[in-house]
Amino acid sequence: MPDLDAEIREIVDRETRAWDTRDLDLLISVFHPDMVWPWPPTPQAHDPREWVMPWGRFDADRWSAGWQELFDSHELIHNIRTTHRIEVSAEGDGAFAVVDIDTLWRDRDGNDFHWLGRTCKIYSRLAEGWKMISQVGALQYD
Repeated sequence: MPDLDAEIREIVDRETRAWDTRDLDLLISVFHPDMVWPWPPTPQAHDPREWVMPWGRFDADRWSAGWQELFDSHELIHNIRTTHRIEVSAEGDGAFAVVDIDTLWRDRDGNDFHWLGRTCKIYSRLAEGWKMISQVGALQYD
């Protein structure tokens, strides 16, 4: 019997390594072809009526180009991630991970771009393994 929690932890950790190393191929490897990524405009925007969808459905070329632009224009100051919970469906085909992120990027002019808060990363199990199918951007909770 596979350790499904460990499989989810591996994909969470793989994504973290991809950001840390700016490895686009590794980053792309975590996403489901139907991935969508709504993003709250602020860490306090808990109401989904305020969220935005900057990149639409997953497209490896488009998303890679956007991240390459980030990598080329910003330095990664730190990327601290803590997984608090992993839940796998009884059927073993769906899961989510609750992850606190503190990822700080800085541009050439010294301006910070900070991802800070709690995310819920949602995964679907495919024949080739687990893939992230959705994630809400970082939100802060009291």
